[in-house]
Parts: sequence; structure tokens; C-alpha cells
Amino acid sequence: MYFSKWVYIGYSDYLGPGFRIGGNMENGPRTDQLGQAATLERSHDICLDFMGDALTLKDTETGVHSKRVSTFAIKIARDMRLSAEQTKTIARGAFVHDIGKLATPDAILLKPAVLSADETAVMRQHCARGFEILQNVPFLAEAADIVYAHHERYDGNGYPRGLQGEEIPLGARIVAIANTLDAITSDLPYRSPQSVEAARKEIRRCSGTQFDPNVVEAFMATPEHIWAGLRREIGNLAYPG
Repeated sequence: MYFSKWVYIGYSDYLGPGFRIGGNMENGPRTDQLGQAATLERSHDICLDFMGDALTLKDTETGVHSKRVSTFAIKIARDMRLSAEQTKTIARGAFVHDIGKLATPDAILLKPAVLSADETAVMRQHCARGFEILQNVPFLAEAADIVYAHHERYDGNGYPRGLQGEEIPLGARIVAIANTLDAITSDLPYRSPQSVEAARKEIRRCSGTQFDPNVVEAFMATPEHIWAGLRREIGNLAYPG
């Protein structure tokens, strides 16, 4: 299990001690209504964990990538002082942003080389496929919008719908940066990992074109060592040794 243990009730020196997306971590008497709400939240977490497990079984690295992106997105959302409810939605959307890849053929998803134009077109369908999977799940309705739009570009040249500026949900604009940070710093079949510094330079260069300048500003305000530390902590959790 991941979402409930790390993203939702996780503790990290980088996200803040006792960090919890919904509510606080203090023990105390609960009303029946609060107890029922907590039980419902736990059931939602379990559902997300199953989705994460399914994606990890399909492709281990894609599953771990989703864990890193969700944590990076939480950090950006907190630095932008978004509400707990907004942050929870963004965390969920980030965690399942690649869920549509369950419908991507293994020959394409796991190909150890650069994709052809036709293969790229199939890969790009994962945004719409993910939206289709999630849109009718009530507690993931807003997260589904993030999944659908996380490859849109601020200048309107992204996919799948060519949304522009604030037409793109804020959560998707945040996940776009978190996703890029992880992609650049990861070891891919067709490219060696680059440093966090290199990722920051690329994200700053693309401010106003690929990325929302306001989100870039929040991202850049966090020192390089924080991002590196988050990545390291997630790796320790995902690959305990």
C-alpha cells in the first residue's frame, strides 16, 4: 500500500512533520459522523492503492514514477498555499495520472527505445483512457480532470485537447511540472538521468510556453536539495533495501 501510508498520512522532513492532506493527526474522541467520514476516506485510499498496485504490476517503473510525481505535486501545492481539499484532489490526480497506461499495449509501454510516430500517438491516448476509467468514480471526478489534462501546455500546444492557460485545471498545471521533474531525473531506456539542476533549468526555460509561470515560480522557490531529498526518500520507500 502506498497512498494511505505516504501521500495521505505520510511523514517527511521535506513535506513537513505530521503532514496529512485531510485533517490533523491527533488522536481524540470522534463523533459518529467524523468516524464515518474517516472510514470513507480509508476506503478511498484503499481504492487508490489498488489502482497504484495495478499500474505497478503492469510496469514497475511507471508505478514508482506515479509515487514520485504525487509527492512532488503535493510539495508544489503546499508551497502555493492551496487548501487541504485542493491538495488532496491534486495528490489523487497525480497518483493516478498514468492510470490510462493500463490500456497501452506492453510492446509500446515497455519498449526500450524511442517510440515511432504511430506508437507515440497510441501512447498519447493514455490521458483520455485514464479519464474514461476515473470519470464515473464520484470521489475521483476532479482528479479525472487532472488526468485528462496533465499533458496540456500553457501555450495551447499540448494534448489531447489543446487547452490553453487557465483552461487547464490548476492541478494539471502542477502535475505537468512534477511529471517533467521526474522524467528528466529518471533513467529512461533512451536517455540517462539528468540532475535536478538540469530539470530546474529546463522547467524555467519553458515557463510561459509549456508551463504556467505562477506554478514555475512556486516550484523554483524550493531549493534544489529539497527536490533531490524527496526523490531519495520515495526511492527508499519504493525499493527498501
